[in-house]
Amino acid sequence: QVQLVESGGGLVQAGGSLRLSCAASGTFFSINAMGWYRQAPGKQRELVATITSGGSTNYADSVKGRFTVIRDNAKNTVYLQMNSLKPEDTAVYYCYSYVIPTEWGGRLDYWGQGTQVTVSS
Repeated sequence: QVQLVESGGGLVQAGGSLRLSCAASGTFFSINAMGWYRQAPGKQRELVATITSGGSTNYADSVKGRFTVIRDNAKNTVYLQMNSLKPEDTAVYYCYSYVIPTEWGGRLDYWGQGTQVTVSS
């Protein structure tokens, strides 16, 4: 079992900034990748940004140039720096982790509880 603890959500005005964090704890051999997804009311969950242990990143087109995903491998923590926020960014943001459970291999996927981000106009 792996636990993902998220923090940093809140209410900001359009054009403002917010920084989300997610720390992984529990039993696992290694974390291959971490990242963020979001879900707005009435919409499907969508990828925001991911980063591998090697530093390779992937961003949704809607956030490129505004959001940055950062990983601290030593702390098993991932951050999402959100700048130039828009009302369209309003959603529940979920931390994601893809872990290797043992030295033998395998793959397990975990999700955080979610943190609310609200951008007002």
